[in-house]
Amino acid sequence: MTSSSPLSSPVPLQHLIDGQWIAGGGDRLHSVNPAQPRIVVAEGDSATADDVDTAVAAATRAGAGWAATPMHQRGAVLLAAAAIVERNADDWGLDLTLEEGKTKAEGIGEVRRAAQILRYYGNEGDRRSGDIYASPRAGEQILVTRKPVGVVGIITPFNFPIAIPAWKIAPALIYGNTVVWKPAGTVPLLAQRLAAALSSAGLPAGVLNLLIGGTDIGDAIVNHPEVDAISFTGSTTIGRRIASSAAARGVPVQAEMGGKNAAVVLDDADADLAVEQVMLGAFRSSGQKCTATSRLIVTDGIADRFLTVLAERVHVLRTGDPTDDATQLGPVVSASARRTITAGIEAAATQGATTLARGRLPGDGPLADGYFVAPTVLELDGRPADVWTDELFGPVLAVRRAADTAAAFELANDSEFGLSAAVFTQDLTRALEAVEHIDVGVLHINSESAGADPHVPFGGAKKSGLGPKEQGRAAREFFTHTTTVYLRGGATRP
Repeated sequence: MTSSSPLSSPVPLQHLIDGQWIAGGGDRLHSVNPAQPRIVVAEGDSATADDVDTAVAAATRAGAGWAATPMHQRGAVLLAAAAIVERNADDWGLDLTLEEGKTKAEGIGEVRRAAQILRYYGNEGDRRSGDIYASPRAGEQILVTRKPVGVVGIITPFNFPIAIPAWKIAPALIYGNTVVWKPAGTVPLLAQRLAAALSSAGLPAGVLNLLIGGTDIGDAIVNHPEVDAISFTGSTTIGRRIASSAAARGVPVQAEMGGKNAAVVLDDADADLAVEQVMLGAFRSSGQKCTATSRLIVTDGIADRFLTVLAERVHVLRTGDPTDDATQLGPVVSASARRTITAGIEAAATQGATTLARGRLPGDGPLADGYFVAPTVLELDGRPADVWTDELFGPVLAVRRAADTAAAFELANDSEFGLSAAVFTQDLTRALEAVEHIDVGVLHINSESAGADPHVPFGGAKKSGLGPKEQGRAAREFFTHTTTVYLRGGATRP
């Protein structure tokens, strides 16, 4: 499979099962351009429950051989796939933009990030793979080795259609597991691109299986008796349901779920830097990031001038065609997403929110039917408001003022979620206090709340995450299990 961007006609969708690309037998699936929904980017028939059975059986058969393959050889496949992804970054980045809606620069950057992730795990064979402990008994050593968990079901979201799959699939494969993967139905094209790259790089048949479809396919993977572990990124509601189903049959789950991430701007902050970073965190990718800044807390001493500048910047943001280099915000992914976000903004107004800023939308023309949401900043007066607690997953920023640092940190923790946060201050003591008191999985000091590097752990606290963290060496904790070996020889022979 090769890319032919820019797309002149819909790309046919297929499923990768046991090394073969096949057409589905389920309902018809259409992936549309969210900026111009009349344009179909990719189409084909969904997978079926029988396809799930076939894919899991293929992954099971391939498991022993793949686990026995030396890690350096498994890594060579990932490195070859990284080269393919990197080589196609411009074309596939445009595909991503047409299918998901983020700007072209972000789309290309995401494809390159996927290549970076594949390269990171492709070199895992050169890193420490186990541990040796001293034994209290003479003539013995204690070794801790690692083995793959088996067949891993992977379910990925729409918002990072190649990067999130890469950071789940790459560690699963390098540690010797086989994979059955269902991407979000709104972004099947980039899933197909990644699976094709891995297949072309020499991945044996059955090691990676791609099934495109709806929630029924995801449910079939989660509940399949031969799936040994499940890695999921998506909504908290679905993540909890998956965890409940998996727990009933003793299957481990790694789930990265919701976020309601706060940026805290203290009186002594570098205001120019803070405005720039809050803008990026709140509005890049149209706010469709689990780590996006959706809450802003400003202390009283800086609030008026900071919010004035922020509002001015929001008013001039350019929302439009994401393939245009001048565009700063593209559409959200679907009509239903737009309805949910718009309803959230309207509900906030009825709950006492004041609109500080609202950007402009595209006018008439080819973008008139696009799923655009104007970037919006809402100030709250302290009364309960859903926009402060509920994840809208769009370009909406809720603002509250705080009297001092302690009150600001208390507001930052005022959420059932704990994925990421950002704190802006020039005071080292306050930065250290933030590390101590703000309960999140990822904390940024003087940078936006969004962003994650592939060599460090990623994941949330509280109700933002379940199971071991993702990325970096932390991924081993989910994709492998340990065997503690007591190694002792016999009598020494002369």
